[in-house]
Amino acid sequence: MRSLCVDLGQRSYPIHTGTGILADPSLFAPALSKGPVAVVTDSNVAPLYLETLQKTLKALDKPSLTIILPAGEESKSLDNIQEIAGRLLSAGYGRDCTLCALGGGVVGDITGFAAAVYQRGVAYIQVPTTLLAMVDSSVGGKTGVNHPLGKNMIGAFYQPQAVIADTDTLDSLPEREFRSGLAEVIKYGLINDQGFFSWLEDHMDAVLAREPDALTKVIRHSCKDKADIVARDELEGGLRAILNLGHTFGHAIEAATGYGQYLHGEAVAIGMVMAADLSRRLDLIRESEQDRIYALVKATGLPTLAPALPVADYLGFMRVDKKAEEGRVRFILLRGIGSAVITGDVPPAAVTQTLQAFMEHGHA
Repeated sequence: MRSLCVDLGQRSYPIHTGTGILADPSLFAPALSKGPVAVVTDSNVAPLYLETLQKTLKALDKPSLTIILPAGEESKSLDNIQEIAGRLLSAGYGRDCTLCALGGGVVGDITGFAAAVYQRGVAYIQVPTTLLAMVDSSVGGKTGVNHPLGKNMIGAFYQPQAVIADTDTLDSLPEREFRSGLAEVIKYGLINDQGFFSWLEDHMDAVLAREPDALTKVIRHSCKDKADIVARDELEGGLRAILNLGHTFGHAIEAATGYGQYLHGEAVAIGMVMAADLSRRLDLIRESEQDRIYALVKATGLPTLAPALPVADYLGFMRVDKKAEEGRVRFILLRGIGSAVITGDVPPAAVTQTLQAFMEHGHA
């Protein structure tokens, strides 16, 4: 097992990664409050790993309540926040309880938000079971739910007490979910780590084969990159926004198609290819760099084309993006592989051209 720290002063917390650590009570004990525990999970993960976590909590003499949500992006809703709060209140859980998010990004996001708002804030732990959650969504304290008009529009910055990532859980991860997580991994190489991007180009076959050494490097490297950025800009006042490379386009794709048609990482993959194209149109990167980005996303088996919907639909969702300022959409673009830039100074015509170039079946 390896550990690293997200350095946020009094809100600092450890990220533990390793094999078999879901069954290690000593990692959970320091992160738990005095009261009982509520495990929030979903219908896919519960049959696989809930029993192991319950045994770990029992070894710590912690009574636990289990809340099982339907699997899928549709569960990230205010209705399910009501459901979680209702279950906690019915069980008599007070401010000394701890919520434990056992699952992927959806479970982590909604559990974190429930913890942030239940009785004005209770402790929670992230126990990610997907690659995307391990390398991205479980780290950094972004929590929230979706609204029909935009993804993650209702939420809070709220840090966990610990992240405990048992890499054994990836053994059961479906191939599509695994590849989805790799979009966020590629993102770290693009925004601030050219060497990591080159390593991914050379070792993607090993990563896709889930070779343990390659997986370990991917998870630890990604967590360190994200932890460093979050430590420098916890509330996304500036630098942290670069972590949203591909997300302005990606979130619009998710919202425009109805949540659930595309996995988050799939939409981000298309969004990164679009961001690279837009960067090229603005002469920020060379064509050869754009080609490398496209080739790596393609080699990962991720999609590179968005559905052919009216451009106006995509632009409408992009205008309500959380990074928008004074009515202007801000984009995370590239000044080369390994260097990101945040800008609101993008000609609308260039955005339209990029959208049209990366839609299925031609232009819309």
